[in-house]
Amino acid sequence: MASIFTFDHDPPRVNSPWKSGQDSGKRPHAERSMTTGPVVESDPVSDPPLERLEAEPQDGPIEYKLHLLLRPRRTYNKMTTTLKVSGSRQSSQPPASSSQTRQNRLRHLTTQLLWRLQQSSPYHSTARRDLVLPKLPEDIADLTAPEKPRKLLPGLEESNGALYEIGVADDGTFVGLTKDEMDESMATLKAMAASLGCRVDVQRMKAVGSCEWTETTSESKYEVRVADLWVAEALVMPVLNTQSSPRSQQTSQLSSAPRRSASITEQLRISLIGPTTSGKTTLLGTLSNGTLDNGRGSSRINLLRHRHEVASGRTSSIAQELIGYGGRRIFNYNVDNINEWPDIHDRAENGRLVFLLDSAGHPRYQRTTLRALIGWAPHWTCLCIPANEDGTTAPSTHSLSSVDGFPGAGMASMDLAMAHLDLCLKLAIPLAIIITKSELGQLPLLKDKLNIVFTKVKAIGRTPKLLASAARDEDDLTEVPDSDLQKINDEVIDPIAKSSDPLSVVPIILTSAVKGIGIGLTHALLRSLPVPPMPTARDFVPLALNPEQPAALFHIDEVFEMSLSRTQAATTSVSSESAPVITGYLRFGRLSIGDRVVLGPFPADDEDTGALVPKDHPSPGYGLSIPHPSSAEFARLSSRHTLSASKIEGEWRQATIVNIRDLRLPVQTIEAGQAGSVQLVFEEFDEEAPDTTTTLERPRVSKTRLRKGQVLAVPSQHMIDTGLSLQAASSLIASFKTSDIKSLSTNSLVNAYVGMVRAAVRVLGVARQRPVLSSRKVLTEDDDVFGMNEHIELERTKSEADLDEYHSEYHVSLELLNSREWIELGSRIVLVEGGSKDKSGLEGYVGTVIEIGE
Repeated sequence: MASIFTFDHDPPRVNSPWKSGQDSGKRPHAERSMTTGPVVESDPVSDPPLERLEAEPQDGPIEYKLHLLLRPRRTYNKMTTTLKVSGSRQSSQPPASSSQTRQNRLRHLTTQLLWRLQQSSPYHSTARRDLVLPKLPEDIADLTAPEKPRKLLPGLEESNGALYEIGVADDGTFVGLTKDEMDESMATLKAMAASLGCRVDVQRMKAVGSCEWTETTSESKYEVRVADLWVAEALVMPVLNTQSSPRSQQTSQLSSAPRRSASITEQLRISLIGPTTSGKTTLLGTLSNGTLDNGRGSSRINLLRHRHEVASGRTSSIAQELIGYGGRRIFNYNVDNINEWPDIHDRAENGRLVFLLDSAGHPRYQRTTLRALIGWAPHWTCLCIPANEDGTTAPSTHSLSSVDGFPGAGMASMDLAMAHLDLCLKLAIPLAIIITKSELGQLPLLKDKLNIVFTKVKAIGRTPKLLASAARDEDDLTEVPDSDLQKINDEVIDPIAKSSDPLSVVPIILTSAVKGIGIGLTHALLRSLPVPPMPTARDFVPLALNPEQPAALFHIDEVFEMSLSRTQAATTSVSSESAPVITGYLRFGRLSIGDRVVLGPFPADDEDTGALVPKDHPSPGYGLSIPHPSSAEFARLSSRHTLSASKIEGEWRQATIVNIRDLRLPVQTIEAGQAGSVQLVFEEFDEEAPDTTTTLERPRVSKTRLRKGQVLAVPSQHMIDTGLSLQAASSLIASFKTSDIKSLSTNSLVNAYVGMVRAAVRVLGVARQRPVLSSRKVLTEDDDVFGMNEHIELERTKSEADLDEYHSEYHVSLELLNSREWIELGSRIVLVEGGSKDKSGLEGYVGTVIEIGE
C-alpha cells in the first residue's frame, strides 16, 4: 500500500483538444468573439485551422456540449455546418422540454460539470454533499446577471479545472451556435460554475459557418434571418481565497474556535511496534480491512509499500491506516461505499478516527521504529508480542540477517520484544500490549511470557490488565460487541479516569487474526482509549522559560516534489511552478490555506557543509546510521573530519500554503495535534544585482532542499513586530535521570532522536548534578552506646552514596554535526549508541532538552 501521504507526481492536466491536430506550418486566422469581445491569444498556434476536433473522451476534464440552453432550441431552415436541417446533429441528451424542468436540467448540467472538475483533481473526494444550485424560478427568462462565485465546494481545491467546448457535437463536429444562443449558454455555464465556487474564462471563439431560420414578427409576418455560427472554448477554474493580511493570519491562528472547513472529528494516533514476525501488519490488515487472515499473510498484502517487503514478509517502512468509529459502528474497508479515506471521514463524522502507524520490527530498521515512537509522538503505543515463539534466535530467512555483526542478529524474538517494551516504559508513553497468534501459542510458554511482561510493568508502578474476549470468534465484524465494550470500560477506562493518569493501566489482549479471537476487544479498546487534550505551545515549558515560541509548529516527516495545479498557479503571485508537499503532524497552533509561513533551517551552502566529510563515507545525518556495523571506523574518521553545525548558518525560507489535507481529506484548516499534508509555494529569491560597495558577502542560501526533521512555523505576532526569527540549534544540553548515561565518553558519536530530527551528535561532556538531600541526623559519641560508631558511619556513608547515585541528575552537553536543527526546549530526546550483534539498537537513554545553543 502506498503511503497515505503519497501524491501523484504527474497529476491530470487540462489540455485543449484544439492543439492536438494543429498544423504548425499554417498561420491561424485571427478571430473575434461577437459575444464577449476580443479573445486573449495564448500563443501563436492557439487557433489552428481545424475542421473538427477529436471525439469527446469518456473520461477526463473535457466536455463537448452542443449547447447549454435551458429552453428548446429553435428550428433552422439551413445550417452550413450540417448535412441535414432542423438540428439533425443534436446532442445525445435532448434539450429541455415540458417533461424536464429548467431547474432539473440545470441540476443535471451542474452535476456533470462537477464530475469533469473532479477528473482533473488527483485523489479527488467523492463529495457526497448536496450541491448548492443557484435559485432559478420558472418565470425568469435568462441568467444574464453576473453571479459571484460561492464558497468552493470541498474536494475541488486541487482541481486543474475543466474545459467546455460549446457548439461541438460529441463526435467533434463543429455545429455552432448563434450569438444569442452562445450568450445564453455562457450565462448558464457561469451560473453553474458560480454555484460550485468556480469562474469561467473564455479561451477562444471561432466562426464555423452560418445558418438561416424563419422568425415570426409582431405583425404575424414571416421573416427569414441569417446569422453566423460560433463555437467557443471555456475554461472553468476553482476560485481559491489565498489572500489575507498578516494580522488577520495571526488572529486566526490564535483563535480557539475551529473553522468550518476544518475536521473536528476526534483523532487518536497509535503506533504499532514489536519484533519482526510478531504479526503487527497482519493485525492491522485485519482491523482495517475487516477480513481475517488465511494464516499466510493475506490480510497484510495491501499494506506493504515495497516489493522486498512482500518477498521477505518484513516491514521496512512506516505504513499508515485509518479506522473510523461512530457509536458502536466500525467504519473500515469492509463497509459498503467506503473505498478511500475521505469516505471514512464522512461516515465517522462526530465520532472518532484512529490513525494507526505500522513500524518495522527487524533490528535492521530500528530507525523506522524510533521514528514511529518518537518522531510521530503517538498518543498510545501498541506493542505486539507473538504467543507462538520461544526464546530461541529467530531464523535467518532474510538476506539481511546473514550480515556479519548486524545489530540484533543474535537476539531471540522475545529479547527483541522486551527491548521494545523497555524503550516504551522509558519513554513514558501510554501503552497497550497485544498478544498475537494466540491460536498457535502453548500455554506454558505463554505463561512464561506473561510473567516477564507483568514483572517489567509492575516494576515501574503500572498495573497490567489481562483481558480476554467473551464474544465468539468474529469473521465479519461491523460493530463493536457490547460485552467487549463494557469490559474495556470496566477494566481500563474507569481505572484511568479515577487515577487521572493514562500511564497507570497497561491493558493486555490475546488476539488471533486467523480465528478472530480478540478482534472485537481490540476494536473496543481503540474506540475507547482516552485522547489527550489539544496540545499547546506551553506543554513542555512555561512561557517564562521559552517566550519566543511561534504561533504554530508543524513537524516535517516526508517531502514530495509536485508542481502547481492550473488553479493554484492562477491564484498565486509567484512565477515558480514548483509546489512541494510536506507531510507530518501539527505540534500546536493552526494552519490555513493562504497563511504565510517559514520553513527551515536550511544550510547556507549544501556543498560547503559536506566538504569536510570523507567522500567514501556517507554523512551520519542523512545516510549511514551510527548503529551500523561499520560505525566504529566511521566514528574514528568523523571525529577528525566532521564539520560542527555551529560553523553553518541556519536560514529560514518564507512560503505560502496553497493546499492542506487532513489525513487525505481536503480541508481549509488543520488543527493542533492533527496529522496531514501541506502544499507550499516558496517566495522567489531576490535576483537583484549584488551591492558592490559592501565587502561582506552574504552566505548563499540553498534552494528548496526540504528534508525530514525540518519544521514549518507561523511566526508569532511578537516575532513579527520585533523582527526576530526562529532559533536554529547547533548544540544543546539534555538532562538524564539515569546513572547509565555515565558510560558515554567525551568526543564519542551517538545518534540523537528528538521530534522528527535524527542527527549525529558529539558528546562534549557528562556532568553530574548533586541532589539537595534532606537534613541528616548526625550521631555523637554519647549515642554510641556499644562502641560501634565507626562501623555504623561507614555503612551509612555507603548507603547514602548509593541513594545519591540513584537520585542524581546528569547533564549531557551535545554538539550537532553537519547541520543545524530546530529543537524545542523541553522536548524528549533519545540517545542511541552503536549497535552490536547482541543488542537490538533500541537500548537508548531517554532525557529532556533543557538548554539550546546557537
